[in-house]
Amino acid sequence: MPNPWDVGTAKLLASIGYEALATTSSGFAATLGRLDGSVTRDEALAHSALMAAATELPLNGDLENGFAHDPEGVAQTIRLAIDAGLAGCSIEDFTGDAGDPFYPLERAAERIRAAAEAAGEELVLTARAENHIHGRDDLADTVARLQAYQEAGAHVLYAPGLRSLEQIEAVVSSVDRPVNVLALPGGPPIAELAEAGVSRVSVGGGFAWVAAGAVVEAARELLDQGTYGWWERGATGSKAARSAFAG
Repeated sequence: MPNPWDVGTAKLLASIGYEALATTSSGFAATLGRLDGSVTRDEALAHSALMAAATELPLNGDLENGFAHDPEGVAQTIRLAIDAGLAGCSIEDFTGDAGDPFYPLERAAERIRAAAEAAGEELVLTARAENHIHGRDDLADTVARLQAYQEAGAHVLYAPGLRSLEQIEAVVSSVDRPVNVLALPGGPPIAELAEAGVSRVSVGGGFAWVAAGAVVEAARELLDQGTYGWWERGATGSKAARSAFAG
């Protein structure tokens, strides 16, 4: 399940043959010239509505921590996500405060329970344990959190930042819900993840950063060398876009 960051990339990825898409908070923030975590709820939901309408594919929304600390605030975000046309969304247990980065387990589970109740049968809720991308490499705590989110009603479980197949297998074997894994450099390929029981793989901001890197490389070639080798990649993109957007 790749993560486009605007309507154009959603249409491109849909044309390639993917069966579902997901937004990326970091990729969307980059289109606004901001860092991840700086988008408001209104901005994220407006973006989600545009993305959901861009293709016929189901869309999962990256809704960060639900844009609220209290359970009722998270539940309201879920209700608004349904109104925006999302088929699913993720809610994480990262507070956004570097000094106190994670909600206590009981509080975190309360937030997921409120989200699950608001989602009902209308939206697939993914609960995220953020330990491994925010400096807490504690697999036991991650498993305990995911188990608590499962009991709170989450439909899918996700611990971004896991890289080793052993860690991933430990998570999959510890829960009874589908597990999402973030594709990372050096991580197991899709076939091995499937064999390990992983149900879904997403790329987060990965594709957005690939695109940004391509722009930087092309711009540096033009500025420093005055040459046009970058057009070779541009021709590929132009052809794909014309095909995807014509439909």
